[in-house]
Amino acid sequence: MLRFLPLKLGRLYRCLKLIFVIGLFVILLMNTHNLLASFQKNELTDRRFISLNKCPACFGTSWCRKFMNGQISFETWGRLRFLDVFNVKNVFFAQYGEPREGTRRIVLKRLGSNQELTDIDQKICKRATGRTRCDLIQAMYKTEFARLNGDVRLLTPDVVEGWSDLVHCPSQRLLDRIVRRYAETKDSGSFLLKNLKDTERMQLLMTLAFNPEPLVLQSFPSDEGWPFAKYLGACGRMVAVNYVGEELWSFFNAPWQKRVDLAKQLMDIAEQLTNNDFDFALYLLDVSFDNFAVGPRDGKVIVVDAENVVVADKRLIKQNKPENYDVWYESKFEECDKEACLSFSKDTMCSRVTVDHNYYAICQNLLSRYAVWRGSSGGLLHDPPPHIAKDGQLKVLLDECANPKKRYGRFQAAKDLREYLTQLSSTAR
Repeated sequence: MLRFLPLKLGRLYRCLKLIFVIGLFVILLMNTHNLLASFQKNELTDRRFISLNKCPACFGTSWCRKFMNGQISFETWGRLRFLDVFNVKNVFFAQYGEPREGTRRIVLKRLGSNQELTDIDQKICKRATGRTRCDLIQAMYKTEFARLNGDVRLLTPDVVEGWSDLVHCPSQRLLDRIVRRYAETKDSGSFLLKNLKDTERMQLLMTLAFNPEPLVLQSFPSDEGWPFAKYLGACGRMVAVNYVGEELWSFFNAPWQKRVDLAKQLMDIAEQLTNNDFDFALYLLDVSFDNFAVGPRDGKVIVVDAENVVVADKRLIKQNKPENYDVWYESKFEECDKEACLSFSKDTMCSRVTVDHNYYAICQNLLSRYAVWRGSSGGLLHDPPPHIAKDGQLKVLLDECANPKKRYGRFQAAKDLREYLTQLSSTAR
């Protein structure tokens, strides 16, 4: 009996596959009219589709003219609305065209799932009216997002602390930077909150509370060398960012030399975000192969999901001198059977000058043998050439970086690993 079991399972698999194909074909037939309409209509010019009608409960309006003029359109599959059920993160690829520059690929984000966006609407209504449904625009003027009117000069830590990871422990210096670089106003460049219009202030605070990724990209822009995607603009609840390239996962089985180069860049990112001339430490809380991308031309690695980033002001920590502020903090390694596992304390990140979190996150979740993603293990540096595997130095450094055996071992291992990867990169060339 047992010898026939694989045959039966194989037939069952083929039957299920056939049923799925037939079901998909039936759905396509039933939605033929909608499919044709989807290809003929540019939904990105629809105010309701991009939730422009919900402003100021939105993320901005700086790119609305481009949306309304039809300069932005979904790429082929993005036009098929019935596929949205698979697009839980609400991230779309689109084409953006300028008369003199031609068209180029960009990424559109709603900054949350449909359920998360519905939840924020209900929270706004409940705070304003006590009910979960209301006139959203009127409700916004009765929430904390409207608390800071034109008489308030500065955005201060006591108002927004804890609203999101970006402002888990905000300093005045960080908040001034966020306001000064806010891109959804024509009068950017001033750190004075009173220079923003009422609607602009509410949009800034809404973004800060719901998903601060646009503010991270604006405050630490790629034009100044920060390893983030370039922020372009917003209209309603649709944010546009520059398309970087294929996700890091696409390079999991790339040639060894390429993976070494990518690994070196990832360690450089960890170093830059931890130690920089601005004395801001940016700690990545969500590190996975999906949250990094690689440029097709320059091969540069960029962070493409910056929602969960804690920013600690080292100058403020040195000034306030909380308990053990000058004691190096080592993140604790914890094995788990899930993907992209990390253990961290945001409060500790905010109270120590020297923290190894970024090294730990990159090594454990991307580079070392502990990295697990989509059923694959071994990390980006899996299966090294025989002479490197025999040498053993790479394995030792990766293990110590992910799961250190010595006190402060990760700090030294991260430094040595960067140097070793640099050496391997130059040798490969």
